Amino acid sequence: MLTEARKEAARAELDRLWRRGTEFLGSKVAIMGGGMSWVSERHLVAAISNAGGFGVIACGSMGPDLLAKEIAATQAMTDKPFGVNLITMHPQLDDLVRVCLEARVTHIVLAGGIPPGSAVRAVKDGGVKLIGFAPALVLGKRLVRSGADALVIEGSEAGGHIGPVSLTVLAQEILPHIKGVPVFVAGGIGRGEAILAYLEMGASGVQLGTRFAAATESIAHPRFKQAFIRANSRDALPSMQIDERFPVIPVRGLVNEGTKRFMAHQAEILRRFQSGEFSKEAAQLEIEQFWAGALRRAVIDGDVDTGSVMAGQSVGMVTAEQPTAEIIAELVDQAVAALVARDCRAAALVPG
Repeated sequence: MLTEARKEAARAELDRLWRRGTEFLGSKVAIMGGGMSWVSERHLVAAISNAGGFGVIACGSMGPDLLAKEIAATQAMTDKPFGVNLITMHPQLDDLVRVCLEARVTHIVLAGGIPPGSAVRAVKDGGVKLIGFAPALVLGKRLVRSGADALVIEGSEAGGHIGPVSLTVLAQEILPHIKGVPVFVAGGIGRGEAILAYLEMGASGVQLGTRFAAATESIAHPRFKQAFIRANSRDALPSMQIDERFPVIPVRGLVNEGTKRFMAHQAEILRRFQSGEFSKEAAQLEIEQFWAGALRRAVIDGDVDTGSVMAGQSVGMVTAEQPTAEIIAELVDQAVAALVARDCRAAALVPG
């Protein structure tokens, strides 16, 4: 009975810690799904929301018509809130925002850079909650001033396109200083104990991608999921550039034959540039086009040898293909167990 009472008290404490996040998202738990291109579509998004979390559609390169269909299909699979992740550099950003507003999406995530004022105004005028990505404290403050209702701070441990700073550092830099809006943390989170630690630092919730990529409801190819299950944390490394004149935005993924070919490709393009065969602009374009379509090849076609298998360092904690609801329940149980263990340690120190 004492153990059950402690569990109930721990669950109440967890609810208290992320209440700001759950109230903002309209979800049972403050666990957001990351916006992963080709992965975060209707099936996984609906599964996350139906399990009590908050799913997020990854618009990626979708046009307005395709996004409208994806939102409608997701709404047919869940009556719970979910969001849409839009890339700020998308050439049809304003049209995509309009699609979200017309579909009565409750939250829009603007990622990939400082959002343009027109998009921010459209989201705010439409009564939708705006979530921005803040890779540094100064940018977080700027986003809040411009109208962001919440922030996501994502560390370099995350999969896909990453910044240079780890979440452990970002959290210390940002959480004590931004109190006006909820802040969700992301990057390398794979267990409930870590979720609890960031909540106690002041986060309102978390965003996870890698743990959900191999979920049962994910449409990712079986070979893609198996690559996650087999991988260790040290297998998920950022892409490298070989010449500072040709910058490469770091992308964290599982090292494979494609990764090795990219290094050789950069070296060959550099040689051809130095021989005068390519202009600097043409050489940069050749480097950037190497990975075109590579993520789709990995996720949808199962080409985990030459495709881009984007994964965060938490991939080492993906040990099996699990239903989304099971993943979320496991994370919650781990956080609750950590709170119970702490309560037991505290009780043991009480005299008498």
